[in-house]
Amino acid sequence: MGRYIDDILQPGEKILYSTTIHGIIYVPGLACLAVAGACLVGSGGGVILPLLALSALLALVGGFLLFRAWFQRWTMETDVTSLRLVHKEGFIKRETFEMSLDKIESVDVSQSIAGRIFGWGDVTVNGVGEGTKTIKMIGAPVEFRNHITAR
Repeated sequence: MGRYIDDILQPGEKILYSTTIHGIIYVPGLACLAVAGACLVGSGGGVILPLLALSALLALVGGFLLFRAWFQRWTMETDVTSLRLVHKEGFIKRETFEMSLDKIESVDVSQSIAGRIFGWGDVTVNGVGEGTKTIKMIGAPVEFRNHITAR
C-alpha cells in the first residue's frame, strides 16, 4: 500500500512536511508487556499458576495494544504540500481532510507538559469558510504549524 499523498498530488505540487501520530501511543502496550514479564519472573517459572496466567493475559493485551498502535500510525498521514494541507486516517473506512493553504486562517497548537517534553500535541486548523479540524497527538506539532504558516 502506497502513501495516500503520493496518489493525490497535483502536477507541480510538492510535499513540504509529513508527520503522523507520535510514538508515545506504543507506551500502554509496552507497559503491559513489562508487567507481564514481571509477573512471569514472579511466578518462579510457572510455580505460581495465577501469576503465570496473569502474565499470559497481560502479554496478549500488550500485544494487541502494540498492534493497534502500529496500525493506527501506519494508516494515518498528515502532510503539508506547496498548495494544501492533507490529513488521512483509516484503512478500509477512510476519512480525509484537505484544506488549501490560502484558506487557512490560523493554526493552534495544544500541548500538555508531557507533550512538550516528549514532542507531541494537538493541532487545530481553522479555515476561512472551511471549518475547523483538530489533529490529535501528532509528532512535532510546532514544526508542523511552522510549515503551514511560513510561506
